[in-house]
Amino acid sequence: MQTIALIYDFDGTLAPGNMQEYDFIPAVGKSNREFWSEANDLAEDQDADPILTYMARMIQEAQSKGMSLRREAFQASGRNITYYEGVKTWFARMNSYAEERGFKLLHYVNSSGLKEIIEGTSIAHEFKHIYACSFLYNVDGIAYWPAVAINYTNKTQFIFKINKGVESVYDTKKVNEYMEENRRPVPFKRMIYVGDGTTDIPCMRLVKNFGGHSIAVYNPEDKGKRKEMNTLIRDNRVNHVCPADYSEGSEMDTVVKTIIDKIAMDSRLEQLEVAK
Repeated sequence: MQTIALIYDFDGTLAPGNMQEYDFIPAVGKSNREFWSEANDLAEDQDADPILTYMARMIQEAQSKGMSLRREAFQASGRNITYYEGVKTWFARMNSYAEERGFKLLHYVNSSGLKEIIEGTSIAHEFKHIYACSFLYNVDGIAYWPAVAINYTNKTQFIFKINKGVESVYDTKKVNEYMEENRRPVPFKRMIYVGDGTTDIPCMRLVKNFGGHSIAVYNPEDKGKRKEMNTLIRDNRVNHVCPADYSEGSEMDTVVKTIIDKIAMDSRLEQLEVAK
């Protein structure tokens, strides 16, 4: 059975806000604005990557408050995350829709958030693989250094890993080996990328340019956001803009189902052309 990949950013795409804001930032006694301002100021002052500086600030804040940054604590934090409307039932509905059309739908996360927190969410089991930032842990199981930091440009590497069926972050050899297009597990034309902001633009543009489909989503409560997001269509960066409402019958639901229908029809046409 052929596969279709649905690839999501996480923060602002499947859940409102940033995942650190649900539990970690209140626990260290900071406001959201304080924490992110400090992390961004550190990046600007030292000309550093903002993703690495937010991870460094998490370690520093936890140490200053005597908090233990264990993997289990991150995962427990993930259980407090709330999602946009319809997310909890989205995966089963889309899986069934794709299967009825002869495709296996695989879901992936490609996020600058924390893998350990996402692993603790109630929807973690829905994903074939989670590509996200993560920490190294010492012998006592406490985070002490970034292991993976995913920013807006190196997010694109995971699109190629999905394309070639390489799940390991460490493995840089297999993903760079030549593989004929027809042997790749998930061709770009059978990818759907869903993101909410500027950090997703390189991935959305990459997938779109290679024949796949990109969808920019926004918080449905932010009524003025659609006009701003529509510039991504004008600038040829995405195919669609939708509210982040994943309920049955929503605009997002209709768009993704229509894309799946198009992929199925394109596949049938290709088979007819080969048969000739």
